[in-house]
Amino acid sequence: MPNSVLRVLSDNQGALCHLTLQYIDRLALQLLPDTAETEWLDRHGQIWLVNADGSKGRKVASLSHGTAEFTATVDGAVMPTGTQMQSGVPMPIGSGSPYNVVTFETLEDITTWAGMLVTGQIRALDPGSIGNLPAGSTLSIFPPVPGIDTTATIVGLTGGTDTETDEELRDRILRRIQQPPMGGAAYDYEAWALAVPGVTRAWAAPNQMGIGTVVVRFLMDDLRADNDGWPEPEDIIAVADYIDYRRPVTVKDCYVVAPIKQFIDVVISQLTPETEEAKAEIEASIRTMLRAQAAPGATIYASWVSYAIMSAPHVVSFRLVTDGDYLMETPGHMAVLGSIHYPVG
Repeated sequence: MPNSVLRVLSDNQGALCHLTLQYIDRLALQLLPDTAETEWLDRHGQIWLVNADGSKGRKVASLSHGTAEFTATVDGAVMPTGTQMQSGVPMPIGSGSPYNVVTFETLEDITTWAGMLVTGQIRALDPGSIGNLPAGSTLSIFPPVPGIDTTATIVGLTGGTDTETDEELRDRILRRIQQPPMGGAAYDYEAWALAVPGVTRAWAAPNQMGIGTVVVRFLMDDLRADNDGWPEPEDIIAVADYIDYRRPVTVKDCYVVAPIKQFIDVVISQLTPETEEAKAEIEASIRTMLRAQAAPGATIYASWVSYAIMSAPHVVSFRLVTDGDYLMETPGHMAVLGSIHYPVG
């Protein structure tokens, strides 16, 4: 029935049914957290998860905090609370600048003296790990404070965490569903550690220090990326405090510690092609494998290393000289990539 009213009506009816079925198909993916997209995944998180800071669902980015040193040209000059500073050099959007400009503020009135270094508490106003600047970095004070130098030097800045990714959130939701709270099971301790901002991996070992004890080890892969993810003392205290708040009183002792690093070295010969690009891909692939497979006390098998090397996009062939498995020295040791050697000849 070409060019008829019935033809037009039937085409429109078919199109509407097709769109409806497509919408139902998309909803089917959102109703379960293993396939849900960001907006729906956040709803699942709000239902299932409570974090260490009392928030629900996705762990949001946090502000870095620490100390900085200030100098002055006159005695008694005061930098008031809330004075702002910036890192980097502000550049126009799209300029390709390597600088990330982060704004900070002072948390107290800081009285300075000519020729003397005075330390004061500061925090970032921009959330995320972008605020964890290394010691010695320079901050520009803006607007300037009369009698005080226009730059400050960072002593230490930590604690800035990025917003939890979809995959990290999805993993916690599925862990919560598949391993419901049991009032002190080993996976309960892991879930409590993972609820603390910045924690990305955790392992619990019951009775490792005697009957009635639990040892919890954890890593912070993003927050402490410059140290292979190993937590700082203040991180251990934060996780221990939260676990002590949640754990049952019947547990004799709970030890919260960082794993012990055990560096593994890899020797590769006859690499084809032997280019810097291929070597960089090999290192990245081995690190990815270790993040997935390494755990306190876990053996790293040579076959895993070989597979990781062969998974590098540009690698054609190679010979793994260090073809033995990597055994951990104690249940508390954990594999970390040391160095990769490429002997000549």
